[in-house]
Amino acid sequence: MSKLFQSFGLSAPLAGFLAAFIASFVLITFMLISAIFAVWLERKVAARIQDRLGPTRVGGKFGWLQTLADGLKLLCKEDLVPKDADHVLFRIGPYIALAGSFLAFIVLPFGSGVVPVDLNIAVFFMLAVMSTEIFGIILGGYGSGSKWAVFGAMREAAQIVSYEVPMAICVLVPVIVAGTMSLSIFGRQQSGVFWNWYVFHDPFTFGAFWTYFACATASCKRAPFDLAEAESELVAGFHTEYSGFRWLIFFMAEYGSMVAVSGIAILLFLGGWHTGLMPKPWAMDLSETFLGGLFGNVINVVVFIMKCYLLVFVMMWVRWTLPRLRIDQVMMTCLKYFLPISCFLLLGVSLWQVGLEPWTPWFKYVMAVTCVGLFIAMVVKIVLTPSTLPVAGLSGMWNAPAPKYDMARKS
Repeated sequence: MSKLFQSFGLSAPLAGFLAAFIASFVLITFMLISAIFAVWLERKVAARIQDRLGPTRVGGKFGWLQTLADGLKLLCKEDLVPKDADHVLFRIGPYIALAGSFLAFIVLPFGSGVVPVDLNIAVFFMLAVMSTEIFGIILGGYGSGSKWAVFGAMREAAQIVSYEVPMAICVLVPVIVAGTMSLSIFGRQQSGVFWNWYVFHDPFTFGAFWTYFACATASCKRAPFDLAEAESELVAGFHTEYSGFRWLIFFMAEYGSMVAVSGIAILLFLGGWHTGLMPKPWAMDLSETFLGGLFGNVINVVVFIMKCYLLVFVMMWVRWTLPRLRIDQVMMTCLKYFLPISCFLLLGVSLWQVGLEPWTPWFKYVMAVTCVGLFIAMVVKIVLTPSTLPVAGLSGMWNAPAPKYDMARKS
Protein backbone atom coordinates (compact mmCIF):
# COMPACT_ATOMS: atom_id res chain seq x y z
CA MET A 1 0.00 0.00 0.00
CA SER A 2 2.92 2.31 0.69
CA LYS A 3 4.16 1.82 -2.88
CA LEU A 4 0.68 2.65 -4.18
CA PHE A 5 0.72 6.03 -2.41
CA GLN A 6 4.25 6.70 -3.64
CA SER A 7 3.01 6.19 -7.22
CA PHE A 8 0.77 9.26 -6.69
CA GLY A 9 3.82 11.41 -5.98
CA LEU A 10 3.86 11.27 -2.19
CA SER A 11 7.14 11.04 -0.32
CA ALA A 12 8.15 7.72 1.20
CA PRO A 13 7.63 8.80 4.88
CA LEU A 14 4.21 10.28 4.15
CA ALA A 15 3.16 7.24 2.10
CA GLY A 16 4.27 4.93 4.91
CA PHE A 17 2.33 6.98 7.47
CA LEU A 18 -0.85 6.90 5.38
CA ALA A 19 -0.52 3.17 4.79
CA ALA A 20 -0.04 2.52 8.52
CA PHE A 21 -3.00 4.77 9.41
CA ILE A 22 -5.34 3.03 6.97
CA ALA A 23 -4.21 -0.44 8.11
CA SER A 24 -4.73 0.52 11.77
CA PHE A 25 -8.19 1.94 11.02
CA VAL A 26 -9.22 -1.22 9.17
CA LEU A 27 -7.97 -3.50 11.96
CA ILE A 28 -9.67 -1.47 14.70
CA THR A 29 -12.91 -1.47 12.73
CA PHE A 30 -12.61 -5.23 12.24
CA MET A 31 -12.12 -5.73 16.00
CA LEU A 32 -15.17 -3.59 16.82
CA ILE A 33 -17.38 -5.40 14.33
CA SER A 34 -16.02 -8.75 15.50
CA ALA A 35 -16.87 -7.92 19.13
CA ILE A 36 -20.43 -6.91 18.21
CA PHE A 37 -20.93 -10.01 16.09
CA ALA A 38 -19.41 -12.27 18.76
CA VAL A 39 -21.77 -10.93 21.45
CA TRP A 40 -24.76 -11.52 19.16
CA LEU A 41 -23.55 -15.01 18.25
CA GLU A 42 -22.88 -15.92 21.89
CA ARG A 43 -26.44 -15.05 22.84
CA LYS A 44 -27.87 -17.09 20.00
CA VAL A 45 -25.67 -20.10 20.79
CA ALA A 46 -26.58 -19.90 24.49
CA ALA A 47 -30.27 -19.59 23.61
CA ARG A 48 -30.15 -22.67 21.43
CA ILE A 49 -28.14 -24.86 23.82
CA GLN A 50 -29.80 -23.83 27.10
CA ASP A 51 -33.37 -23.29 25.81
CA ARG A 52 -33.36 -19.56 26.52
CA LEU A 53 -36.36 -17.85 24.98
CA GLY A 54 -35.29 -14.21 25.36
CA PRO A 55 -32.52 -14.03 22.73
CA THR A 56 -34.79 -15.72 20.19
CA ARG A 57 -37.47 -13.01 20.43
CA VAL A 58 -36.06 -9.59 21.33
CA GLY A 59 -34.10 -7.09 19.29
CA GLY A 60 -35.95 -6.98 16.00
CA LYS A 61 -35.10 -9.24 13.09
CA PHE A 62 -32.46 -11.80 14.17
CA GLY A 63 -31.83 -9.90 17.42
CA TRP A 64 -29.33 -7.35 16.04
CA LEU A 65 -30.91 -4.38 17.82
CA GLN A 66 -30.49 -5.91 21.29
CA THR A 67 -26.71 -6.10 20.88
CA LEU A 68 -26.51 -2.54 19.57
CA ALA A 69 -28.72 -1.32 22.43
CA ASP A 70 -26.46 -2.98 25.01
CA GLY A 71 -23.40 -1.38 23.43
CA LEU A 72 -25.04 2.03 23.54
CA LYS A 73 -26.04 1.45 27.17
CA LEU A 74 -22.44 0.70 28.15
CA LEU A 75 -21.19 3.81 26.38
CA CYS A 76 -23.73 5.98 28.23
CA LYS A 77 -23.20 4.35 31.62
CA GLU A 78 -21.49 6.30 34.39
CA ASP A 79 -17.76 5.65 34.56
CA LEU A 80 -17.16 4.85 38.23
CA VAL A 81 -13.75 4.71 39.94
CA PRO A 82 -13.68 3.23 43.47
CA LYS A 83 -12.49 5.49 46.29
CA ASP A 84 -9.68 3.14 47.32
CA ALA A 85 -8.52 2.42 43.76
CA ASP A 86 -5.25 3.53 42.21
CA HIS A 87 -6.72 5.87 39.61
CA VAL A 88 -3.84 5.60 37.13
CA LEU A 89 -3.59 1.79 37.16
CA PHE A 90 -7.36 1.41 37.24
CA ARG A 91 -7.79 3.54 34.12
CA ILE A 92 -4.96 2.20 31.97
CA GLY A 93 -5.48 -1.50 32.76
CA PRO A 94 -8.25 -2.15 30.18
CA TYR A 95 -6.35 -0.35 27.41
CA ILE A 96 -3.17 -2.38 27.99
CA ALA A 97 -5.23 -5.57 27.79
CA LEU A 98 -6.85 -4.39 24.55
CA ALA A 99 -3.49 -3.37 23.07
CA GLY A 100 -2.08 -6.86 23.61
CA SER A 101 -5.03 -8.36 21.77
CA PHE A 102 -4.97 -5.76 18.98
CA LEU A 103 -1.25 -6.04 18.20
CA ALA A 104 -1.68 -9.68 17.24
CA PHE A 105 -3.71 -8.67 14.18
CA ILE A 106 -0.83 -6.62 12.76
CA VAL A 107 0.96 -9.74 11.49
CA LEU A 108 -2.11 -11.92 10.88
CA PRO A 109 -2.51 -12.59 7.12
CA PHE A 110 -6.15 -12.68 6.04
CA GLY A 111 -5.20 -13.70 2.49
CA SER A 112 -2.35 -13.89 0.03
CA GLY A 113 -0.51 -10.61 0.69
CA VAL A 114 -3.41 -9.22 2.77
CA VAL A 115 -1.36 -8.53 5.88
CA PRO A 116 -0.32 -5.18 7.40
CA VAL A 117 3.21 -6.36 8.32
CA ASP A 118 4.51 -9.61 6.85
CA LEU A 119 7.10 -10.71 9.42
CA ASN A 120 9.20 -13.83 9.00
CA ILE A 121 8.79 -14.45 12.75
CA ALA A 122 5.05 -13.75 12.82
CA VAL A 123 4.27 -16.81 14.96
CA PHE A 124 6.68 -15.71 17.67
CA PHE A 125 5.44 -12.11 17.48
CA MET A 126 1.78 -13.08 17.93
CA LEU A 127 2.48 -15.30 20.93
CA ALA A 128 4.65 -12.59 22.49
CA VAL A 129 2.24 -9.67 22.14
CA MET A 130 -0.83 -11.69 23.13
CA SER A 131 0.88 -12.62 26.39
CA THR A 132 1.02 -8.92 27.32
CA GLU A 133 -2.75 -8.91 27.85
CA ILE A 134 -2.12 -10.31 31.32
CA PHE A 135 -0.38 -7.07 32.36
CA GLY A 136 -3.58 -5.12 31.80
CA ILE A 137 -5.56 -7.68 33.80
CA ILE A 138 -3.11 -7.56 36.72
CA LEU A 139 -3.07 -3.77 36.72
CA GLY A 140 -6.86 -3.63 36.55
CA GLY A 141 -7.28 -6.09 39.42
CA TYR A 142 -4.57 -4.60 41.62
CA GLY A 143 -5.57 -1.02 40.86
CA SER A 144 -9.21 -1.66 41.81
CA GLY A 145 -8.43 -1.63 45.54
CA SER A 146 -10.61 -4.71 46.09
CA LYS A 147 -9.48 -8.08 47.43
CA TRP A 148 -11.89 -9.89 45.10
CA ALA A 149 -10.40 -8.18 42.07
CA VAL A 150 -6.85 -8.95 43.24
CA PHE A 151 -7.68 -12.62 43.78
CA GLY A 152 -9.25 -12.79 40.33
CA ALA A 153 -6.26 -11.10 38.72
CA MET A 154 -3.80 -13.46 40.40
CA ARG A 155 -5.84 -16.47 39.31
CA GLU A 156 -5.90 -15.11 35.79
CA ALA A 157 -2.13 -14.54 35.81
CA ALA A 158 -1.44 -18.08 37.03
CA GLN A 159 -3.83 -19.60 34.50
CA ILE A 160 -2.71 -17.67 31.42
CA VAL A 161 1.01 -18.00 32.11
CA SER A 162 0.62 -21.73 32.74
CA TYR A 163 -1.42 -22.47 29.63
CA GLU A 164 0.83 -20.39 27.38
CA VAL A 165 3.62 -22.96 27.85
CA PRO A 166 1.85 -26.01 26.30
CA MET A 167 0.18 -23.75 23.76
CA ALA A 168 3.55 -22.44 22.54
CA ILE A 169 4.97 -25.99 22.43
CA CYS A 170 2.03 -27.11 20.28
CA VAL A 171 2.71 -24.18 17.94
CA LEU A 172 6.25 -25.50 17.46
CA VAL A 173 4.90 -28.79 16.07
CA PRO A 174 3.70 -27.36 12.70
CA VAL A 175 6.68 -24.96 12.69
CA ILE A 176 8.99 -28.01 12.58
CA VAL A 177 6.95 -29.48 9.72
CA ALA A 178 6.84 -26.25 7.69
CA GLY A 179 10.36 -25.07 8.49
CA THR A 180 9.26 -21.45 8.92
CA MET A 181 7.65 -19.03 11.37
CA SER A 182 6.08 -16.87 8.66
CA LEU A 183 2.30 -17.17 8.74
CA SER A 184 2.04 -16.16 5.08
CA ILE A 185 4.29 -19.05 4.06
CA PHE A 186 2.20 -21.36 6.23
CA GLY A 187 -0.88 -20.36 4.26
CA ARG A 188 0.77 -20.86 0.87
CA GLN A 189 2.19 -24.27 1.79
CA GLN A 190 -1.27 -25.69 2.57
CA SER A 191 -2.88 -24.95 -0.80
CA GLY A 192 -4.81 -27.59 -2.69
CA VAL A 193 -7.27 -30.14 -1.38
CA PHE A 194 -7.95 -30.15 2.37
CA TRP A 195 -5.84 -33.22 3.11
CA ASN A 196 -2.80 -31.04 2.42
CA TRP A 197 -3.58 -29.12 5.62
CA TYR A 198 -1.03 -29.66 8.37
CA VAL A 199 -3.65 -31.00 10.78
CA PHE A 200 -3.65 -34.15 8.62
CA HIS A 201 0.12 -34.28 8.09
CA ASP A 202 0.86 -36.85 10.81
CA PRO A 203 -0.63 -38.06 14.12
CA PHE A 204 1.41 -35.53 16.09
CA THR A 205 0.17 -32.45 14.21
CA PHE A 206 -3.38 -33.80 14.54
CA GLY A 207 -2.96 -34.09 18.29
CA ALA A 208 -1.20 -30.73 18.47
CA PHE A 209 -4.20 -28.98 16.90
CA TRP A 210 -6.63 -30.20 19.57
CA THR A 211 -4.18 -29.60 22.40
CA TYR A 212 -3.47 -26.09 21.10
CA PHE A 213 -7.16 -25.30 20.76
CA ALA A 214 -7.91 -26.43 24.32
CA CYS A 215 -4.99 -24.38 25.71
CA ALA A 216 -6.03 -21.37 23.60
CA THR A 217 -9.55 -21.62 25.00
CA ALA A 218 -8.11 -21.51 28.52
CA SER A 219 -5.81 -18.59 27.67
CA CYS A 220 -8.85 -16.61 26.47
CA LYS A 221 -10.56 -17.10 29.87
CA ARG A 222 -13.35 -19.13 28.34
CA ALA A 223 -15.39 -21.77 30.17
CA PRO A 224 -14.79 -24.35 31.43
CA PHE A 225 -11.52 -22.56 32.29
CA ASP A 226 -12.99 -19.21 33.43
CA LEU A 227 -12.31 -19.56 37.15
CA ALA A 228 -10.59 -16.18 37.13
CA GLU A 229 -14.05 -14.59 36.98
CA ALA A 230 -16.24 -17.22 38.61
CA GLU A 231 -19.20 -15.29 39.99
CA SER A 232 -19.91 -17.88 42.68
CA GLU A 233 -16.46 -17.42 44.25
CA LEU A 234 -15.02 -14.04 43.27
CA VAL A 235 -18.06 -11.91 42.37
CA ALA A 236 -16.83 -11.18 38.82
CA GLY A 237 -13.08 -11.61 39.17
CA PHE A 238 -10.55 -9.02 38.09
CA HIS A 239 -13.15 -6.68 36.54
CA THR A 240 -15.51 -6.60 39.56
CA GLU A 241 -15.12 -2.84 40.07
CA TYR A 242 -15.38 -1.87 36.41
CA SER A 243 -18.46 -0.48 34.70
CA GLY A 244 -19.43 1.14 31.45
CA PHE A 245 -16.89 1.68 28.71
CA ARG A 246 -13.85 0.25 30.51
CA TRP A 247 -15.75 -2.95 31.32
CA LEU A 248 -16.57 -3.14 27.61
CA ILE A 249 -12.87 -2.77 26.75
CA PHE A 250 -11.99 -5.89 28.74
CA PHE A 251 -14.53 -7.92 26.82
CA MET A 252 -13.41 -6.49 23.50
CA ALA A 253 -9.92 -7.76 24.37
CA GLU A 254 -11.34 -11.20 25.20
CA TYR A 255 -13.27 -11.52 21.94
CA GLY A 256 -10.32 -10.13 20.00
CA SER A 257 -8.07 -12.77 21.55
CA MET A 258 -10.56 -15.47 20.59
CA VAL A 259 -10.39 -14.40 16.94
CA ALA A 260 -6.58 -14.07 17.08
CA VAL A 261 -5.91 -17.54 18.52
CA SER A 262 -8.44 -18.96 16.04
CA GLY A 263 -6.54 -17.23 13.24
CA ILE A 264 -3.28 -18.84 14.39
CA ALA A 265 -4.97 -22.25 14.42
CA ILE A 266 -6.37 -21.70 10.93
CA LEU A 267 -2.99 -20.71 9.50
CA LEU A 268 -0.92 -23.35 11.26
CA PHE A 269 -3.25 -26.33 10.93
CA LEU A 270 -6.37 -25.69 8.82
CA GLY A 271 -5.15 -24.40 5.48
CA GLY A 272 -5.18 -20.66 6.07
CA TRP A 273 -7.30 -18.80 3.54
CA HIS A 274 -7.69 -21.82 1.21
CA THR A 275 -11.04 -23.53 0.80
CA GLY A 276 -9.43 -26.97 0.47
CA LEU A 277 -11.76 -27.90 -2.39
CA MET A 278 -9.54 -27.40 -5.47
CA PRO A 279 -6.50 -29.41 -6.65
CA LYS A 280 -3.11 -27.86 -6.09
CA PRO A 281 -2.26 -26.69 -9.65
CA TRP A 282 -5.35 -24.44 -9.66
CA ALA A 283 -5.40 -23.51 -5.98
CA MET A 284 -2.04 -22.09 -5.02
CA ASP A 285 -4.32 -19.38 -3.76
CA LEU A 286 -7.44 -17.83 -5.22
CA SER A 287 -5.74 -14.54 -6.07
CA GLU A 288 -3.43 -16.33 -8.53
CA THR A 289 -6.21 -18.15 -10.42
CA PHE A 290 -8.86 -17.11 -12.89
CA LEU A 291 -10.57 -14.94 -10.28
CA GLY A 292 -7.97 -12.20 -10.58
CA GLY A 293 -5.97 -10.38 -7.94
CA LEU A 294 -8.50 -8.06 -6.24
CA PHE A 295 -11.55 -10.32 -6.34
CA GLY A 296 -9.46 -13.35 -5.45
CA ASN A 297 -8.10 -11.63 -2.35
CA VAL A 298 -11.63 -10.71 -1.29
CA ILE A 299 -12.58 -14.39 -1.51
CA ASN A 300 -9.45 -15.28 0.47
CA VAL A 301 -10.38 -12.87 3.25
CA VAL A 302 -13.98 -14.10 3.41
CA VAL A 303 -12.87 -17.75 3.63
CA PHE A 304 -10.34 -16.95 6.35
CA ILE A 305 -12.83 -14.98 8.47
CA MET A 306 -15.46 -17.70 8.12
CA LYS A 307 -12.97 -20.30 9.33
CA CYS A 308 -12.02 -18.10 12.30
CA TYR A 309 -15.62 -17.66 13.37
CA LEU A 310 -16.23 -21.37 13.03
CA LEU A 311 -13.60 -21.95 15.74
CA VAL A 312 -15.02 -19.06 17.79
CA PHE A 313 -18.41 -20.78 17.54
CA VAL A 314 -16.84 -23.99 18.89
CA MET A 315 -15.46 -22.04 21.87
CA MET A 316 -18.96 -20.72 22.57
CA TRP A 317 -20.40 -24.20 22.09
CA VAL A 318 -18.01 -25.57 24.72
CA ARG A 319 -18.77 -22.71 27.11
CA TRP A 320 -22.51 -23.31 27.16
CA THR A 321 -22.19 -27.11 27.26
CA LEU A 322 -19.57 -28.00 29.89
CA PRO A 323 -19.60 -27.05 33.60
CA ARG A 324 -16.80 -25.09 35.23
CA LEU A 325 -13.76 -26.76 36.71
CA ARG A 326 -12.34 -25.86 40.09
CA ILE A 327 -9.22 -23.72 40.02
CA ASP A 328 -7.07 -26.64 41.26
CA GLN A 329 -8.51 -28.79 38.46
CA VAL A 330 -7.76 -26.06 35.93
CA MET A 331 -4.11 -25.89 36.96
CA MET A 332 -3.78 -29.69 37.25
CA THR A 333 -5.18 -30.12 33.72
CA CYS A 334 -2.44 -27.85 32.39
CA LEU A 335 0.56 -29.06 34.39
CA LYS A 336 -0.31 -32.74 34.68
CA TYR A 337 -1.83 -33.40 31.27
CA PHE A 338 -1.42 -30.68 28.62
CA LEU A 339 2.24 -29.96 29.32
CA PRO A 340 3.44 -33.61 29.07
CA ILE A 341 1.18 -34.21 26.04
CA SER A 342 2.58 -31.17 24.21
CA CYS A 343 6.17 -32.25 24.95
CA PHE A 344 5.40 -35.75 23.66
CA LEU A 345 3.90 -34.28 20.47
CA LEU A 346 6.97 -32.10 19.93
CA LEU A 347 9.30 -35.07 20.34
CA GLY A 348 7.09 -37.26 18.15
CA VAL A 349 6.91 -34.85 15.23
CA SER A 350 10.68 -34.41 15.34
CA LEU A 351 11.19 -38.18 15.06
CA TRP A 352 8.50 -38.38 12.36
CA GLN A 353 10.33 -35.80 10.25
CA VAL A 354 13.53 -37.81 10.58
CA GLY A 355 12.35 -41.36 9.94
CA LEU A 356 8.67 -41.66 9.03
CA GLU A 357 8.14 -38.87 6.49
CA PRO A 358 7.32 -41.37 3.64
CA TRP A 359 4.19 -42.41 5.59
CA THR A 360 2.76 -38.89 5.49
CA PRO A 361 0.66 -39.25 2.26
CA TRP A 362 -1.02 -42.44 3.49
CA PHE A 363 -1.76 -41.01 6.92
CA LYS A 364 -3.23 -37.72 5.70
CA TYR A 365 -5.62 -39.44 3.28
CA VAL A 366 -6.90 -41.80 5.96
CA MET A 367 -7.31 -39.03 8.57
CA ALA A 368 -9.02 -36.69 6.10
CA VAL A 369 -11.60 -39.32 5.09
CA THR A 370 -12.18 -40.28 8.75
CA CYS A 371 -12.73 -36.67 9.87
CA VAL A 372 -15.10 -35.97 6.97
CA GLY A 373 -17.10 -39.08 7.84
CA LEU A 374 -17.36 -38.07 11.51
CA PHE A 375 -18.40 -34.53 10.54
CA ILE A 376 -21.15 -35.81 8.23
CA ALA A 377 -22.40 -38.17 10.94
CA MET A 378 -22.51 -35.32 13.47
CA VAL A 379 -24.42 -33.04 11.09
CA VAL A 380 -26.94 -35.78 10.30
CA LYS A 381 -27.48 -36.43 14.01
CA ILE A 382 -28.00 -32.72 14.76
CA VAL A 383 -30.45 -32.29 11.88
CA LEU A 384 -32.46 -35.41 12.75
CA THR A 385 -32.60 -34.75 16.51
CA PRO A 386 -35.92 -33.06 17.37
CA SER A 387 -35.75 -29.61 18.94
CA THR A 388 -36.56 -29.21 22.65
CA LEU A 389 -37.47 -25.54 22.28
CA PRO A 390 -41.13 -24.45 22.30
CA VAL A 391 -40.54 -23.43 18.70
CA ALA A 392 -39.78 -26.03 16.08
CA GLY A 393 -36.70 -26.30 13.89
CA LEU A 394 -33.29 -24.67 13.82
CA SER A 395 -34.84 -21.30 12.99
CA GLY A 396 -35.71 -20.94 16.67
CA MET A 397 -32.09 -20.09 17.34
CA TRP A 398 -32.23 -16.96 15.23
CA ASN A 399 -35.69 -15.45 15.24
CA ALA A 400 -38.70 -17.15 16.76
CA PRO A 401 -42.23 -16.02 17.65
CA ALA A 402 -43.32 -15.88 21.26
CA PRO A 403 -44.35 -19.31 22.58
CA LYS A 404 -48.01 -19.87 23.37
CA TYR A 405 -48.71 -21.14 26.85
CA ASP A 406 -51.92 -22.72 28.07
CA MET A 407 -52.50 -20.59 31.17
CA ALA A 408 -55.60 -22.54 32.22
CA ARG A 409 -53.69 -25.81 32.15
CA LYS A 410 -50.78 -24.24 34.00
CA SER A 411 -53.03 -23.01 36.82
